[in-house]
Amino acid sequence: MTLSSLSTGRYSILPELRRIQEKHGYLDRDELKRFSKSSGIPLYRLQAVASFFPHFRLTPAPAVTVKVCRDTACHLAGAASTLEDLRLLASDGVGVEGVSCPGRCDRPPAVCIGEFHYLGRTTDELKRIVSACVEGNASAEGADHDAGRPRYPSSGWMIDPYADGSRDYAAVKKFAAAKNEDLPREREEPGKTLPWIDAIFTELDDASLRGMGGAGQPARDKWRDVRDAVAEARRRQTDDRAFIVVNGDESEPATFKDRELLLHFPHLVVEGVILAGLVTDASEGFIFIRHEYHEQIAACEAEIRRAESMGVCGAYASVLGDSFPVSVFVSPGGYICGEQSALIEAMSGRRGEPRNLPPKLETNGLDDRPTLLSNVETFAWVPYILINSGKKYASLGVNGRKGRRFFSMCGDVDRPGVYEVPMGLTLREMIYGDEYCQGIAGGRKLKAVAPSGPSGGFLPTRLTDPGGHPRDGRTEKAWQDLARRRGFDPGARDLDILDLELELDLFRALSPTHMLGAGLVVYDETRDMAEQAVNALEFYRNESCG
Repeated sequence: MTLSSLSTGRYSILPELRRIQEKHGYLDRDELKRFSKSSGIPLYRLQAVASFFPHFRLTPAPAVTVKVCRDTACHLAGAASTLEDLRLLASDGVGVEGVSCPGRCDRPPAVCIGEFHYLGRTTDELKRIVSACVEGNASAEGADHDAGRPRYPSSGWMIDPYADGSRDYAAVKKFAAAKNEDLPREREEPGKTLPWIDAIFTELDDASLRGMGGAGQPARDKWRDVRDAVAEARRRQTDDRAFIVVNGDESEPATFKDRELLLHFPHLVVEGVILAGLVTDASEGFIFIRHEYHEQIAACEAEIRRAESMGVCGAYASVLGDSFPVSVFVSPGGYICGEQSALIEAMSGRRGEPRNLPPKLETNGLDDRPTLLSNVETFAWVPYILINSGKKYASLGVNGRKGRRFFSMCGDVDRPGVYEVPMGLTLREMIYGDEYCQGIAGGRKLKAVAPSGPSGGFLPTRLTDPGGHPRDGRTEKAWQDLARRRGFDPGARDLDILDLELELDLFRALSPTHMLGAGLVVYDETRDMAEQAVNALEFYRNESCG
């Protein structure tokens, strides 16, 4: 499949709707009719798709549009009163509305005026900016940019094996050479793989690399499933296309780690996609990024062009000896598109509504073909693992855990931001450590933690009888191991949540009603948790999540 074939297929619906809106400020009906006629797509279908996604406007927009985030961290920072104050400016030329999280939870409240973000500003500052926009005197110079600030922490991230600046796609070159050596030989027998494929699977196994989007499924299993599905299609002599898709939608409030990875390390994401394509024999790769991430989209598109110039991807990639196009697919918005099957529906030019499963995406994904879909971070760790070894990555954990991962931290902490940490780090070290959040803002006491944005509920400072009565074998073992490492009585019936180690399996074992996501929110002693729960429910109401 080539890039040119995509431009005429079903995937062109959302990009074309975006083009029309960027040109007119809304979806001009005459333009929609022309697109419908030229593409053969019925107008009612365009309407059905456009009406689903919050990014699209079906009527002309005001000259100046002000969008105020109303979720989680921004709510804690007083976004509700900011929104009410700014609504006093609404007029025929100024529209003011509340919106769902734009992924800037570390600098709340987040306000978008026109095309630009203004973060952590006072209401008076925002009013002056709106007035300047109305008078036509606003510029991008006063806006806040993700690239214009230091990442947290400014050093110590280990994910990039090209810290020397080479960024030469060494892992791709190594395994592409191994693949090309095997080309003259007969294809692998059913149930067996070629040595270079086995080597990659072994490294992924040794690393215990799992999906970093929340589910935690072993990466090796998904890669193998897609490769097997492609091999089966070839055995049957049917359509053997397959796809690699990076889930960079990241629309969960309090989750913004992928924002930093896409901006600072696009070369790792692109290399991870290419390596996955090599292993699975996929025909094309996509990086699906939410539309609010303008700088991240630009960074990934620039990196793809660089990779094409190096011959490691593109319509003909000389290093690969084959075609493997990679492109950015811009999401039209909507929290639900973070769910993998809803994402595939959106890419397919349909409403982003989750599918009923089975079949799973590894056999019937995009275009009903085998599709490997994983989180940004999952792909970004692959070059490190294949260059330094899976065992080396696994050794980076602490407290008996394997590897490292990223967390977004926000709320009532002194230093919100994105942190790369060893698996098994305790919540106490994350919140109070000098390398990390440096304590609760204002020296106040901890009241609660949301371990997975608004979707994971709230943990109080102490968990009474974690796991419930009676404890099953898995819960009891996790409890005993944690008690031994943290030095508390194994017979105790409650747990200081600061002793919890940031590791998915431990959370599942000790607190099955909660989950450990990528975004953690910290609440101090002054917060009304019932109010925070209502705010979380309002987010899901606004996003049509039931």
